[in-house]
Amino acid sequence: MIRRFTFIFVLALLATSAFAQTKINGAGATFPYPMYSKWFSEYNKIRPDVQINYQSIGSGGGIRQVSTGTVDFGATDGPMTNEQLAQAKGKIYHIPTVLGAVVPAYNLKGLNAELKFSPATLANIFLGRITSWNDAAIARDNPGVNLPNTSIVVVHRSDGSGTTYCFTDYLSKVSKDWETQVGRGTSVRWPSGIGAKGNEGVAGMVRQMDGAIGYIELIYAEQNKILYGSVKNAAGSFVKASLASTTAAAAAAKVPDDFRVSITNAPGKDAYPISTFTWLLVPAKNADANKQKVIVDFLNWMVSDGQKMASQLSYAPLPAAVAAKVKQTIAQLK
Repeated sequence: MIRRFTFIFVLALLATSAFAQTKINGAGATFPYPMYSKWFSEYNKIRPDVQINYQSIGSGGGIRQVSTGTVDFGATDGPMTNEQLAQAKGKIYHIPTVLGAVVPAYNLKGLNAELKFSPATLANIFLGRITSWNDAAIARDNPGVNLPNTSIVVVHRSDGSGTTYCFTDYLSKVSKDWETQVGRGTSVRWPSGIGAKGNEGVAGMVRQMDGAIGYIELIYAEQNKILYGSVKNAAGSFVKASLASTTAAAAAAKVPDDFRVSITNAPGKDAYPISTFTWLLVPAKNADANKQKVIVDFLNWMVSDGQKMASQLSYAPLPAAVAAKVKQTIAQLK
């Protein structure tokens, strides 16, 4: 009888615990997915009553879903436009989370050298004008490197992507031809190449194909052991993506109150030129007051304790001044 009562009591406790759990749903950018997965897992250890589910579907999908109110938050690496903000169901805040770098990742059999890319060379590769790895332009960037006569296969995103926005924003700043013929955006009409879904898809395609080059977030190159090149910055220095060079790119940025800022092609000899903030898109109000409180609590944890985990996954934490400004914005969500 006692055993039966204990069993029923335990079941009741489990049912109560499950009933009390708050589930938060988000969707969007693949760029920060490794970081967000880590954060949501760690936060659940602190708050077992909170489960944050996140779908890594690309920034375009995240913007669409948060705009229509089908998720509690979105995520993007390319800030929403004024038009997108105006069309959303309610006011949406951009909350910077970490900084990351987009790298030109490549696969060339028999070549283990770290290649260098000048802005013009990189733009002309993705414009489809440079089609072989031993092209004179690539050779000029890499004196002394024995480049193979291998055809270049450009790999780009097939889905709406903040990583694409960051990369095309950079190319638009350094190449007039790119700016006028293709432009910047989460989705663009690519002059050449093949598409793949998500940072995961582009990384996988580059890893499999000899002669491939694609643009991916730094952690995806490191996790998949894919070579990636250094890029010539605005100061004329070839710089490889790292925590230090990404942080240097943000150092000179003037961050507006709404946090919608581009830091590509930043000044400074140590700045990596294809760097970006990544943002959570949080509605000003949630119909569920408890969810709103949980989201605010998570954001406050993210901008303090969560930042300490960023470097473990090759993301740069927010500069102190930006973090302080983010805390002020979070306070407006209460």
